Amino acid sequence: MRLAPSFYDALRARVRAELDRAGLDALLLDDPLDVAYLTGFAHFPNERPVAAYLARDGAVLLLVPDLEREYAADQRAAAELVVYPEFPGERSPWQVLRAAVPAAPVRAGYAPSTSVARVAGIGAAFPGTAWESSDLVGTLRLRKTPEEIALHTEAARIADAMLAEGVRLVAEAVAGGELPTETELAGHVTRYGAAKMYAEHDDVVVVPMLTGGLVYGGPNSAQPHRLPGGDRLRRGEPFMLSLGCAVGGRFVESERTFLLGGATAEQRRYYEVVREAQQVGTEALRPGVRCVDANRACLEVIRRSGLGEYLRHRQGHGIGLGFHEPPWVADGDETVLEPGMVLSSEPGVYVPGHAGYRISDTVLVTEEGPRRLTGYPRDLDEITIGA
Repeated sequence: MRLAPSFYDALRARVRAELDRAGLDALLLDDPLDVAYLTGFAHFPNERPVAAYLARDGAVLLLVPDLEREYAADQRAAAELVVYPEFPGERSPWQVLRAAVPAAPVRAGYAPSTSVARVAGIGAAFPGTAWESSDLVGTLRLRKTPEEIALHTEAARIADAMLAEGVRLVAEAVAGGELPTETELAGHVTRYGAAKMYAEHDDVVVVPMLTGGLVYGGPNSAQPHRLPGGDRLRRGEPFMLSLGCAVGGRFVESERTFLLGGATAEQRRYYEVVREAQQVGTEALRPGVRCVDANRACLEVIRRSGLGEYLRHRQGHGIGLGFHEPPWVADGDETVLEPGMVLSSEPGVYVPGHAGYRISDTVLVTEEGPRRLTGYPRDLDEITIGA
């Protein structure tokens, strides 16, 4: 599950080339996902800063609190550790980092997500450096390498298996027992995915959400980001499994809407419109296409069907070390798709008081066109349980 040292060597060569083009001497990145990208160290962020420092002509430094020193070593972080005792401490973590840097950079960048307070602290510790916001690493993260794509592909296999396990549990309940609550179903598939990952892989890379997702049924599913609750699934109503996992820190999502019992004409209409929109939107995820244009083609299917009033969100978003990250397959994002980008394709309609209908696949943009990494069936008869 862990990327080889050669991955980090090649990545840093690309980062240093971009630093040179941008006229920057160094980057200081405290975004947890940027840190994981540059060093392989995954952690749970809190008030104690963790940051990666990369200079054009020096070693990569990983600033960590002493509480995480052993954990960084256990993960074989691809960096030289710089440890500070506590936060806030007698010396700020940024001062400890400055003492470890051989020569202060003249001009350096920090991530756009770095807080104003941290920028001030960094500036105070490096008073002679001109600091500026730089999304250099964020831009590199848009296109995945073959090593990363292999991790996304394995995550997709496990996420699809989680869906299948959820369907198995519900089908058994339909046949002879009480249907599960949203929380029970969510807990079951989450445990199943994690157990499968540990059973089939050594040295699992643990991230804040290894496996999990959203589960909701009936009218609850008309609220796109509602958390699972104590309501039971009910026969005759749709329910949604919105699941995902991370392998080697690389995420996917696999989402399906299921029907409990034979579909009514109303349910069939909503579902088939979303299925067509998802197909059209996925086919649009090709090199040279702008995100805004793919989104427009996808959502236009729903608008032409007369269901535009039930739209609540864009077609999709980028996926990588985070579940949601650029580019955004949405109005306003003119990013041109390139091979190596990994995106969700997840249109939906949400009918208040009735249900929501959403289908999501994780899609890789290739030279030949879009390739679905997740592949759970989408046809109506295959998502109907207990008909």
